[in-house]
Amino acid sequence: MKDAFGTPQSLLILGGTSEIALATARRLIARRTRTVWLAGRPSPDLERAAAHLRGLGAETHTIAFDALAPDSHETILGKVFAEGDIDMVLLAFGVLGDQAHDERDPVAAVRVAQTNYTGAVSAGLVCARALQAQGHGSLVVLSSVAAERARRSNFIYGSAKAGLDAFTQGLGDALHGTGVHVMVVRPGFVRTSMTAGRPETPLATTPEAVATAIELGLRRRSETVWVPGALRLVMTALRHVPRPLFRRLPL
Repeated sequence: MKDAFGTPQSLLILGGTSEIALATARRLIARRTRTVWLAGRPSPDLERAAAHLRGLGAETHTIAFDALAPDSHETILGKVFAEGDIDMVLLAFGVLGDQAHDERDPVAAVRVAQTNYTGAVSAGLVCARALQAQGHGSLVVLSSVAAERARRSNFIYGSAKAGLDAFTQGLGDALHGTGVHVMVVRPGFVRTSMTAGRPETPLATTPEAVATAIELGLRRRSETVWVPGALRLVMTALRHVPRPLFRRLPL
């Protein structure tokens, strides 16, 4: 259960090597989170992440999880929930893809869509059902400002995130009143290894800043969190720019 400050005692991360997710875990461990599950593809990086969190004082477990294997999600994630209640699930897996390459390779484009959207739909529903059975818990989903309006430079990734964002909002409505809190997080450009070498957009942020916003959103029981907050106004304006003009913008 969460403590008096809303800090989850147990945390399940889907995408256990995500820099944003690990920054969030570090912040929550410092606030009394005691048990962490890292779900991801088996790798040295996953084991290093687990060892790092153990060094911070959290009982940390790893479990093999593949977003592209939805038939396995119920069994794999069910094992985690069978070990005890999970106070917070952070859905943090995803791939950025390579827009120029993926436009020429539909199979690669579909892989981006399946990872970012259909894999998340499957895992999200499995976790939502488990949280509902508990009668409490938070499901936090990393979306993106890219979900707000498709841009020429990343419309494959953006369209998948748009689907995920809409799905998460609908899931939150479906779970309203059940004791389960659903929160969508929409960061802008985040400086991580995944974005290394790519041109930054205005209002770029860091994993640590996103983690801080997630913690604050949990305490406030927010349904939507923008990181940084100023992006909410920026994207509201961009949504209403006429398409002929929008096409000319360097986005």
